[in-house]
This record gives sequence, C-alpha cells and structure tokens, in this order.
Amino acid sequence: MSIDTIADVEFGAELPTFTPDTSLTEVSKFAHAVGWGGARFEDHDAAREQGLPGALVPGIMGMGFLTSTIHQWSDNAVIEHIDTVFRAPMIADEPCQIGAVVTDIDEDTGLVELDMTLKNAADETRVFGTARVRLPV
Repeated sequence: MSIDTIADVEFGAELPTFTPDTSLTEVSKFAHAVGWGGARFEDHDAAREQGLPGALVPGIMGMGFLTSTIHQWSDNAVIEHIDTVFRAPMIADEPCQIGAVVTDIDEDTGLVELDMTLKNAADETRVFGTARVRLPV
C-alpha cells in the first residue's frame, strides 16, 4: 500500500523492512564522500589493529539508512526530526535490517511518530531511535 497522506497511516503498522548495502566498498565510498577516509572505515584488519571489531559503518550513514526506510515507505513524507541512540558499532560487510513501527498519529497536523531499529544478522539492536514525519493531511 502506498502511503500518500495521513489518512493512509495506521497506528501500530510496521513499515516494510529495509536491508541496506553495508558492503566495505559502499562504506568506504561514503566515508570518503564525507571526508572521513581512513582505515577504520576501509579495512577490517587495520580497524582491528585500532581496537575496533572491524571496519565501521559511520553513524551518519546509519542515519541515512533510517531516512531511506522512511522514504521507501512514503515518497510524500517530510522528515522533521530523527533521534538516534547508537548502542553498538555497525560493522561493514555484516548484513543488517531496519524496521519501524508507527507509534503516534496526529491526523489534524499530519504528524507521525515512528520507533525505528537497526539490527544485525544476529538480531542485535545496534541503533534505535524515533522519527517525526509529516504527511499531507
């Protein structure tokens, strides 16, 4: 179902899950694009030498994944705010899934609140947070 207006949103509805590309190649490209090139984002062994569990997915890339999840749910969504908590590192080349659920709807203003999670393949929550999204009334 396409989410075009606030009338299309149901309380408790789960957004379609999103599986982003966390490959080392994409992580490295992103890190360079934002000026963060370096071993911790490009090389698992070099990152481990720095005491990390492997090459990291930058946090801002993870927030971009949350944003993508929302826009795949609704092209009309305007994201007003995303608040995240980073519980544990996201590691490049480890598959992850993003899920979200509608936790509040204000039909008068078109505001929707979402609870969002990013989990790794072991079903461990790496990032969670909330988003406030506005849809046409």
